[in-house]
Amino acid sequence: MPIGKVEKYIREKIKKEKAILSVLIDPCDYSSPKKAIETARLAGAGGADIVVVGGSIGAQGGLLDEVVKGSKKETKIPVVLFPGNIATISPYADAIFFMSLLNSGNPYWISGAQTLSAPLIQKLKIEPLPVGYILVEPGGTAGWIGDANLVPRNKPKIAAALALAGQFSGKRIIFTDAGSAAFAPIPTEMVATVKKAIEIPYLVGGGIKTPEQAEKIVEAGADWIQIGTAVEGTKDVKKLISQFVRAIKR
Repeated sequence: MPIGKVEKYIREKIKKEKAILSVLIDPCDYSSPKKAIETARLAGAGGADIVVVGGSIGAQGGLLDEVVKGSKKETKIPVVLFPGNIATISPYADAIFFMSLLNSGNPYWISGAQTLSAPLIQKLKIEPLPVGYILVEPGGTAGWIGDANLVPRNKPKIAAALALAGQFSGKRIIFTDAGSAAFAPIPTEMVATVKKAIEIPYLVGGGIKTPEQAEKIVEAGADWIQIGTAVEGTKDVKKLISQFVRAIKR
């Protein structure tokens, strides 16, 4: 599959700026669609590189469409879907994380959901981003829903082996995630071990609450940081995003 517009943007941004930041907005975690859309606007104004919309439970239908469409209107950066299942698809998005949960014990999350959703994604002309998704302890809601055999936090070589298998299988992005509202980010030793094993863009998310944590993860080897819960809990989204951007790009 040829590289699309959004994937090209991601690769060029990483090459030029060394690291990029995406902000995850789960419409179900905001008091209203208007609040979620405003957060997307402020994320773009603060210097985020990508707005990601989706979640594990309930982010679908009219709510998803409204937030994606509004985010597209309010910001110039790409709006990408983070699918919790086959219903987390909106025709208004620029791209979608076409994810396989590499450490799931249920084949539905490895290839089943992907098979069911691929024809619709093609029909709607949403750019698929081939992502090898790996859930690390504690895993959050995604781990519970995805029947994940969570990678122990003290076993970086397991994560690296999964990541390499994902690369060998044709994934073009590797994403290690500790899950929503994780008690701590993925250990930097694991980040460094995964980075050494692969040659494709590497995204890290889950439990990253401060710019300092994000900076350490980038120093360990991550090309891309994703935050979500940290943004939900702040009163000044633009300021917080700008602090994260400065931390990971300096």
